[in-house]
Amino acid sequence: MKARRSPGQAPSASAPAAALSGRIIAAHGRHYLVQLPDGTLQNCFPRGKKSECAVGDVVRIERASADQGVVTGVEPRHNLLYRSDQFKSKLLAANIDQVLIVLATEPGFSEDLLGRALVAAEALGIDPLIVLNKTDLAERLPQARERLQLYRDLGYTVLEVSASAQEEATLAQLRPHLAGRASILIGQSGMGKSTLLNLLIPGVAARTREISDKLDSGKHTTTFTRLYHLPDSWGDGGMLIDSPGFQEFGLYHLSEGMLERAFPEFRPRLAECRFYNCRHLKEPGCGVLTAIERGEIAPKRHALYAQLVHETNQEVPR
Repeated sequence: MKARRSPGQAPSASAPAAALSGRIIAAHGRHYLVQLPDGTLQNCFPRGKKSECAVGDVVRIERASADQGVVTGVEPRHNLLYRSDQFKSKLLAANIDQVLIVLATEPGFSEDLLGRALVAAEALGIDPLIVLNKTDLAERLPQARERLQLYRDLGYTVLEVSASAQEEATLAQLRPHLAGRASILIGQSGMGKSTLLNLLIPGVAARTREISDKLDSGKHTTTFTRLYHLPDSWGDGGMLIDSPGFQEFGLYHLSEGMLERAFPEFRPRLAECRFYNCRHLKEPGCGVLTAIERGEIAPKRHALYAQLVHETNQEVPR
């Protein structure tokens, strides 16, 4: 098994006495926007060539000028959500409590992407919440519900909302899950994530433009990750991180041991395997494969596991 290094390890050098501390609320390339405790925003850059900070990180910075600074260190993280392929990693967010996976009745959602997002959350011990949007488009709602029944049966919470047609009902459903927590919105393009964000964060368009100007990302206002504080009227605090839509969710950084435990239906069967190093692919006496034969584990979930195992064992081209 290949050892894999997690990206974004915090620098070990101690911060100078004059360093400031703040939270990264937006990231675009090597540009970070750091919010200081007094609410002011500081445009910052990493020290050196590597860019290994994520939105949600609490960082130490040194001011280089009145409105620019240098990131000198990262405080210990609770977690770091990211996706990866054979060549690179894409940091999504740090220090989060919950992943909101936004799907829609139309256009049809990718079940592969859903499964991967759930595995990523499970591997980090982060609570996943599936949000099925556009339920007012009733023609394809039964099909979407049928596809999601498997995940309900696995114990995942699935909320059905219509961010555009049923605003008050949507807020009422989401508020108990978001208040007081740090959450990230992820999903494919076209799922209505922007509409949902506009509903949850009043004046989000203006705030996004402000962040874009401060971050100096110009026209790329839809391609950077950013953090918003939930409305004060909610009373319980909480943060919501918005990420750009994507079509792939690579998990090349997860080992086989991490993968087998990231499928909740696998976990009770792991002790039933005949061999301690069973890979749950074709080994005799495998508890997972026996459960599939009995109809206790969905074959498509095992197919996803097998694909992820294949990916995590791919050698990085030299």
